[in-house]
Amino acid sequence: MKRLKRDKSDRAFNKGYHVGLSGRSRDICPHQEADLRQSWLSGWREGRVANWEGMTGISGLHRMYNFSRSYSANQL
Repeated sequence: MKRLKRDKSDRAFNKGYHVGLSGRSRDICPHQEADLRQSWLSGWREGRVANWEGMTGISGLHRMYNFSRSYSANQL
């Protein structure tokens, strides 16, 4: 069975969330395209908030899943 590719904005959000959760700088955003950059930075912000609230490990990843689903719904 073939795997479907995920939406690029979802991937950017998730990658940004992981970077923010680990406490790294937003200056390392790899995207130049405006939509993908915005998605990545949104994920980064949510990751930083989770980091500040002590949501690391599994609790932080659970939170990312909930945010990325609501973020995708808002994009439609």
